[in-house]
Amino acid sequence: MSDQSQYVLPTDSPVSLLDCKAAFGLLTDREKLYAHYLSQASWYGGLIVLLQTSPESPGIFVLLQKLFQAQSPKHLEQAATAAPDGPSEEEFQALMVYAAGFYSNMGNYKSFGDTKFIPGLPVEKFKATVWSSAAYTADPAGTEKLWTAVSGPLYSLTNREKQLGLGDKGITTYFSQNCDLKDAEIAQKFLDEQKISPYNTRLFKTTEGYEVRLASSATSESPVEGMKDDVQFPSGQIDGANFTVKRGDYAPLMEKVVHNLKLAKSYAANPSEEKMLTEYARSFTIGSIDAHKDGSRHWIQDKGPIVESYIGFIESYRDPFGVRGEFEGFVAMVNKQMSAKFASLVGAAEDLLPLLPWPAEYEKDRFLRPDFTSLDILTFGGSGIPAGINIPNYDDIRQSEGFKNVSLGNVLNAQYASDSPDKVTFLGPKDREIFMKYKVPSFEVQVGLHELLGHGSGKLFKKEADGTFNFDAENVKHTETGEKISSWYQAGETWDSKFPVISSSYEECRAECVGIYLSPNPQVLKIFGHEGQEAEDIMYINWLNMVRAGVVALEFYTPQTTAWRQAHMWARFVILQVLLEAGEDFVTVTQTQGQDGKPDIMITMDRGKILTVGKPAIGAFLRKLQVYKSTADYPSAKAMYDKYSLVSEEGSHKWLTLRDVVLARKQPRKMFVQVNTTVKDNKVDMQEYEATTAGLIQSFADRFPKEAGVEKIVAELWEKDRPYFS
Repeated sequence: MSDQSQYVLPTDSPVSLLDCKAAFGLLTDREKLYAHYLSQASWYGGLIVLLQTSPESPGIFVLLQKLFQAQSPKHLEQAATAAPDGPSEEEFQALMVYAAGFYSNMGNYKSFGDTKFIPGLPVEKFKATVWSSAAYTADPAGTEKLWTAVSGPLYSLTNREKQLGLGDKGITTYFSQNCDLKDAEIAQKFLDEQKISPYNTRLFKTTEGYEVRLASSATSESPVEGMKDDVQFPSGQIDGANFTVKRGDYAPLMEKVVHNLKLAKSYAANPSEEKMLTEYARSFTIGSIDAHKDGSRHWIQDKGPIVESYIGFIESYRDPFGVRGEFEGFVAMVNKQMSAKFASLVGAAEDLLPLLPWPAEYEKDRFLRPDFTSLDILTFGGSGIPAGINIPNYDDIRQSEGFKNVSLGNVLNAQYASDSPDKVTFLGPKDREIFMKYKVPSFEVQVGLHELLGHGSGKLFKKEADGTFNFDAENVKHTETGEKISSWYQAGETWDSKFPVISSSYEECRAECVGIYLSPNPQVLKIFGHEGQEAEDIMYINWLNMVRAGVVALEFYTPQTTAWRQAHMWARFVILQVLLEAGEDFVTVTQTQGQDGKPDIMITMDRGKILTVGKPAIGAFLRKLQVYKSTADYPSAKAMYDKYSLVSEEGSHKWLTLRDVVLARKQPRKMFVQVNTTVKDNKVDMQEYEATTAGLIQSFADRFPKEAGVEKIVAELWEKDRPYFS
């Protein structure tokens, strides 16, 4: 297998429709209009991800839109394959898969794994397709100029370009090309000192010093008329380096987001939604994270909405330094039947929290009962669609004011329900059979526990600006040393800033551990409708799935940079290591020969030892995860996490060799086709598309019609950024 083949999406990559027709049909006309304008805000905001991913992603987007807005995929295929030097049908299909993958990831790096992918057809065949297109016929000079600009980076695979990263470890556009880890650390000192959240920022190093860019539709430092504008633009020096703060990053796209949020506000169902959208619009206008926090506070208070949504710079997984948020926005309808189960889990939370393996002093003073709903996604604008979400990510709000949990039901069904048994690697026949039967219900249990009691649990020990503590500093003892607590968060410090690089994976690991630790609980399983042997099987598959995911996670490790590229998979490998360390043949991972004669892997778990070996091991590890997080003890946390993250050939498991097997047998990730909504005569219509690469591509061509001017906006923003990445 050539190295390059790992960077090409397989032509048999599965595509599924995110079905939400029934749920959308139950909305009133007013609710549909609310959902439509929120969807528009999410889609326009999602384009920001192009500028957060790679230098070439905006240009590739403009090229693809130009091609597929000029003619349908079918007509382009007819023209291209008929050309004398055009692609074969198989080569054209490779181009379709590339385009669908690009749209699905909102860039040319995988949202789940952060590796670059390139077209699976020769560059001259891609060029022949472009030259045979209606787009080229209509604008040969413009199309050729665009192709010349993107064709090189489209295919380039230098070691640095193979994955996202900072400095010589990879590609990022959160930082200008001349930045490295040291620059990120210096910038964080400045941001902390000035009490500026990094969530909506990028960092550019110029000859004059560092420029911190705030995402906003406003482009000047002058206060915006008609709204509270308290954004400050401090300048100063840190370690001899000059810093300035400017706003206006992504301004034209932010303006479209704000415009649609204001339109949605006219159809809000209650004052909480109105205030929420007012603050979101203010945040995106002036570049204020404080305003977004205020909007999130109103969002938390919007209990049980018919149409649920969230939007902003949310997850920090793809910032190599782990503190800057990627833009995303979603709109969804509530699935009442599944939501009732999650509501029951919320009701039981105060009985379940004391079962977690840390003293009560390490738990929040009061459990803030959140909304927990199952949603059918109408729109998800961003780089990828998760199965569950716990938000907001602002720890100061989550700790003292509350949060919401959502499980994305139609995503779960589309992702897992249609897989065939031969796609389930590394399990024996009996385990594979049970896995296929119970993977969806077991994952629903895991998502529920992970989001509610994983991300929703645990206290951060803080020393406030006035010198007071939010815990009993005299009497609370460290669980591992028995000594008094000697470290905590200072005023202004956050979890993300205190635990750079590892924070996202570490927190996902903590939440995953909570999920498997509590999943054997009969009360939990009964809430989800499982009792008797079925409950036992679901609990077993939940644990087995975690171990299998830990092996599959090797795909997301890069030996050349010794870096993990995906927070959740990194976490699952760590959990696998903890369970292997527990010994007693509870879990085994063995290299074998497959039925096809090629190297394979066999995973086994002794289900009779889950409670006696597995759960105690996870409990001890989970306690340390929480205690180090509570006490802001980054050195201890990092040392422990690094130990379990190590991928080497030493020891009883040859992980680098096993990684080669995982790569050889990896399965393509599913892509999702989403619907579009349009308004005519104040009525909303929903357009579905076929679950094919052509359907997915057509949905994007229709989503941003020419009259919206999106290609021009993206192209201009691309040109503005290019000098910083060349």
